[in-house]
Amino acid sequence: MQINRTFSGASWESTVGYCRAVKAGNHIYVSGTAPVAEDGSVFAPGDAYAQAKYCFEIVQKALQDLNADISNVTRTRMYVTDISLWAEFGKAHQEFFAEHPPASTMVEVKSLIDSAMLIEVEVDAVCLD
Repeated sequence: MQINRTFSGASWESTVGYCRAVKAGNHIYVSGTAPVAEDGSVFAPGDAYAQAKYCFEIVQKALQDLNADISNVTRTRMYVTDISLWAEFGKAHQEFFAEHPPASTMVEVKSLIDSAMLIEVEVDAVCLD
């Protein structure tokens, strides 16, 4: 089985020892993806919709790096720090996945690595190549 990896360039990848996504055979596993801007700051602090959308954009890029796209996604997991903002997170999710809805979970967690982060997402996908 062939294994391919893609990296986003986030400083945590080398510090912690992980990659943005791994393609093992026809399965893709996207690591927990938080709203980290290119300069390392938290993207759109306080804006649940913008943070979720940004996370899905990062995921989309990782999938493209591994010759896949949003239509290959089979499962999403959203870890959120305030479940009362579910509609804002859900709106971003719907915009990316409406045409090919995956199985999905949204769970409230106590906190993420930075208190300004409202969401972190994980994604699984399957390719038929």
